[in-house]
Amino acid sequence: MDAYPEPVHEAAAGALDPRAELSEFLRTRRARLKPEDVGLPDFGRHRRVPGLRREELAQLAGVSVGYYTRLEQGNGQHVSAEVLDAIARALRLSDAEHAHLAHLAKPKQKKKPAGRTQQVRGPLRTLLDTMEGGPAILVGRRGDILAWNRMAAAVFGDWAELPERERNWARLVFLRPEYHDLFVDWQDKANDVVAQLRLDAGSHPNDPRLSALVGELSVKSEEFRRLWAAHDVKDRCHGIQRLHHPLVGELELRLESFHLADDHEQMLVTYHAEPNSPSAEALRLLASWGADATRAGTGTSSARTA
Repeated sequence: MDAYPEPVHEAAAGALDPRAELSEFLRTRRARLKPEDVGLPDFGRHRRVPGLRREELAQLAGVSVGYYTRLEQGNGQHVSAEVLDAIARALRLSDAEHAHLAHLAKPKQKKKPAGRTQQVRGPLRTLLDTMEGGPAILVGRRGDILAWNRMAAAVFGDWAELPERERNWARLVFLRPEYHDLFVDWQDKANDVVAQLRLDAGSHPNDPRLSALVGELSVKSEEFRRLWAAHDVKDRCHGIQRLHHPLVGELELRLESFHLADDHEQMLVTYHAEPNSPSAEALRLLASWGADATRAGTGTSSARTA
């Protein structure tokens, strides 16, 4: 029975409470599993909790109910990697979720300040300048857009016209209506943005800028609040991005992303169209229109940088 009292956590000013984050993450992962999903009999027609009970999860992970309960209440300071692995397997976590659990349960001290200014190396700006076939964007912590090429401005709008703090994927997706129109699958984009922000929060719970961003979005966007409460995490590396551009109409672009070898907190995100496809022709048109396409974008060129 899930009769254990839920813990009350209070976060320090300007920070997310790692204990509360751990507690909520484990509870939401447990709630999404049913006994039949993991090969357990379901004898209770009147289950008082959604998903698995704590006793069932502890049984699957091979730990005592009391031990798992303490962990789910945010007390993960002395948990071993082996126990975390067993719980991750029992909860059927993805690789990104497993890494997130480890960060929450055993937070590491960061040598670099969490809220430090993110720098873009000169050679990266040069690389962006040379990438002319499709949009290319350098994305940093919190989904901050740090630098981009001319094609990114033509497709997504020229972010140089925005204040630096507004050059952020979460702010754009949730607070600017034109981006709701730009992304054909806006809900998928919103899910990805929040899931990636959650992953960042697990690694940097003491980042005051991240905490302020989450607080602002939670006040201004009901949809953000709903997705943030789901505690989903994802480290997106590739996929299809479908867009509706105001000048060329429908675009279907393939997204690939690469973490920088010398700074894992920065990611190069590229978009390209299938050769000889309508989207490839649309990109060629946008490239030929130059500044006019950039101004059209989303109403918001050479590589730009924050």
